[in-house]
Amino acid sequence: MSRLSLFNSPLLLGFDHFERALDRVSKISSDGYPPYNIEQLGENALRITLAVAGFAMGDLAITIEDNQLVVRGKQADDPQRVYLHRGIAARQFQRSFVLAEGIEVRGARLDNGLLHIDLVRPEVESRVRTIEIASGEIAGGEIAGGEIAGDSQRPPSGARADTQERASSAVERIR
Repeated sequence: MSRLSLFNSPLLLGFDHFERALDRVSKISSDGYPPYNIEQLGENALRITLAVAGFAMGDLAITIEDNQLVVRGKQADDPQRVYLHRGIAARQFQRSFVLAEGIEVRGARLDNGLLHIDLVRPEVESRVRTIEIASGEIAGGEIAGGEIAGDSQRPPSGARADTQERASSAVERIR
């Protein structure tokens, strides 16, 4: 059985990672424990706050796994204690957050039963890059970095530079 994909268009090349991210989001547990807030602290800063009362720093672990922030908590049950009534269970949890590409964890701190995780999205400088157009055929290879991979009949570097120089001068004459 084939699966319908949002990114099945031939015009959307290289968006497989978005599809995988959507799959991860759909598989995240809908369990409401522990409760959390997500705050925007600035244009490029976020804070996730989880209510983890009763957990010590040693009971908590924060990891990043494939652009997914995972917070785990595990309390050890104390066998020395005898409870007459037990309304507060020693409970474990796992809470996951899918992070956008480029989001970095700045730090985490535990304060009065609240775990604060600060995230930042660094400024991305816009880049414009010109791609050189080579002439000729692709014979049994792929274009890789301006060269044809797997083609042993490539001209030597000097001949390629000479060809580029002639192409540049031809473009100048056309102008």
